[in-house]
Amino acid sequence: MPATSETRIARSDVVGSLLRPAYLKDARQAHRDGKLGNAELRAVEDRAIREAIELQQSAGIDAITDGELRRNSWVVTIPLREIGVAHAPLAGYEFLPADPGWWSLWKEPDGQRAQVWTSPTRPFITRRLTVVRDIVADEYAFLKANARARTKFTIPAPSWHRIFWHREHSRWVYPTPEDFLRAVADYLREHVVRKIIALGGDYIQMDAPNYAQWHVDPGNRAAFESWGHDMAAELVADAEIDNRVFDGIGGVTRAIHVCRGNAPGGRWLANGGYDRIAGDVFPRLTNYSRLLLEYDTPRAGDFSPLRHVRPGTEVVLGLLTTKSGELEDAAMVEKRIREAAQYVPLDRLAVSPQCGFASGEAGNPLTPEQQAAKLQLIGQTARRVWGA
Repeated sequence: MPATSETRIARSDVVGSLLRPAYLKDARQAHRDGKLGNAELRAVEDRAIREAIELQQSAGIDAITDGELRRNSWVVTIPLREIGVAHAPLAGYEFLPADPGWWSLWKEPDGQRAQVWTSPTRPFITRRLTVVRDIVADEYAFLKANARARTKFTIPAPSWHRIFWHREHSRWVYPTPEDFLRAVADYLREHVVRKIIALGGDYIQMDAPNYAQWHVDPGNRAAFESWGHDMAAELVADAEIDNRVFDGIGGVTRAIHVCRGNAPGGRWLANGGYDRIAGDVFPRLTNYSRLLLEYDTPRAGDFSPLRHVRPGTEVVLGLLTTKSGELEDAAMVEKRIREAAQYVPLDRLAVSPQCGFASGEAGNPLTPEQQAAKLQLIGQTARRVWGA
């Protein structure tokens, strides 16, 4: 279905996560150590989320999240580390011996290889997916009840889950990775999207780092090919399966965020422009009304790939970095928005940080004050450019 004016455009946006307050980190560690109960931890999370709501509302952000403050990581469906298993909404995976795989591709801010994975095991699907926690009730309901501004819910896209399929351990239950990804898509549609809508939510975002991280960077793409992946076929399959999440669903903002790598210390994964994927991916996302793209670094290339964006689709330009605290120049941010308008009309553009401020609990290297300043700049820019 075409993405038109089904809902009002959020001109100032956030991608998802916010820095965890120190008291929340302390409480979560105390909970892991058995020194704090579930109810007590929930109360601390509630406090932090109320503060996150106020932070975003006071900055004039049009669509706010709960900062993902109840999560150990943005990867909440199937956790990357065993520390997140108890809170995951899905079961059907095991942590099994494996080499670092894609974890070996992370880069330090200067481009040197980063050492971010030391565990001898990784999670892989070994049984049929089952739902063990209602993530919408546990997370979104509180945000919706406490926010005055428009709210949105973020969750990993089906395509991201390809990393959890293993040709030895997973094949007997899901013969192909695509079989598995379709199961994830169906879970997201029935147990997340429909429940968000039932609670009155009108903005749902899928997070899909795989498009940029695995396909855009030539070195990363070559690594995946050396591991036996047919990257051209997988790129198309991923887009078509991600599209499946919103089959038959309209009337809400259906967004997908294409991340280039966001880890503590300013680490990243993808070097290369969106031109490597735009022609294959953007036209296939017919059920999406909004794309969130990262443009905070020259590594992302220019805006010309936006010519592949479908008519009517909104584009959120991630022009402010969350990888450092230095505040961007307001005039330059506005200038870049107008440059992008050469490819997508200004009335279909919006602005945001490039990614979340804390994809994992540790968070990115900036202070709460610097985070607040960036959010304020997002809100101010939107009001200046669009009068929003």
